Amino acid sequence: MGWAECLRREIVGCRRCPRLVRWREKVAKDKRAAYAGETYWGKAVPGWGDPQARIVVVGLAPGAHGANRTGRMFTGDESGKWLYRALWRAGLANQKESLGRNDGLKLRNVWVTAAVKCAPPDNRPSPGERDTCGIFLEREMRGLSGAKVYLALGGFGFDAVVRFFGLRPKPKFSHGSVVPVQGGRWLLGSYHVSQQNTFTGRLTERMLDEVMREAKERAGLSQARG
Repeated sequence: MGWAECLRREIVGCRRCPRLVRWREKVAKDKRAAYAGETYWGKAVPGWGDPQARIVVVGLAPGAHGANRTGRMFTGDESGKWLYRALWRAGLANQKESLGRNDGLKLRNVWVTAAVKCAPPDNRPSPGERDTCGIFLEREMRGLSGAKVYLALGGFGFDAVVRFFGLRPKPKFSHGSVVPVQGGRWLLGSYHVSQQNTFTGRLTERMLDEVMREAKERAGLSQARG
């Protein structure tokens, strides 16, 4: 069994943060009306993708009715639609849809994860929950030894990568930020693909595509389709 499968099993079985466990299970029980006939995942959500990835996408946490419902990061909600369409346009995914764990979506040279693995109330993990889950993110990052670029979606994911590498002085998050990391690696920043940003026009598909092009170039994938 490889490192990714071992870590996946441990993450799925985790119940270390009582508040997050209560919330994810409450959402899975109460459900949103549009998904009343579905069985929610209702557990911690592991990262997924290509274990040999050269690009690691790091978000905040699973969406309550997205990944907490489907069991796959950034899957089943508007945020996921934006992310996977962008990866598809960049030639890093085989399709642009992200509907469920068994929809046939495959990633090439990309791993998608989040700093916190459980859906938090109001999308706001506590510092303690962040630190507890940081153990999983650290193991994940170490397992992805071939990564060259860490693309952080939002300030929370950006700060998680900064803490992992112990970057000093602490770089400031901004959309389009490019931060060198030891070993010839790079930390890139992008506004999160949340509806708060995409519906208001703060983040456009063109802006996201530009970040993806930058990520591919710095990861040595500029010749890939897209």
